[in-house]
Amino acid sequence: MTTSAPRVVLYGRAGCHLCDTAREVVREVAADAGETWTEVDVDAAAAHDGGALQREYGEQVPVVTVDGVPRGFWRIDAGRLRKALAAPRPSP
Repeated sequence: MTTSAPRVVLYGRAGCHLCDTAREVVREVAADAGETWTEVDVDAAAAHDGGALQREYGEQVPVVTVDGVPRGFWRIDAGRLRKALAAPRPSP
């Protein structure tokens, strides 16, 4: 059995109230869809990626991607996320 990467990634930062709300939406929708998700702190990642995620997502956090495609930022819409997760996972 192979373990695939989480379909959903939540990019956020500590102390972000919108990120707290987005985390709850992602947690609920992913669980309902039977999908895995992970969270990446764009500020903590700066030590490893030279600040690339801060530059890409810093002004928009929280940002949610599904299969690597951005699906929302700031206020995450549960319906939009459900629709994205209803689509089949792309082939590698």
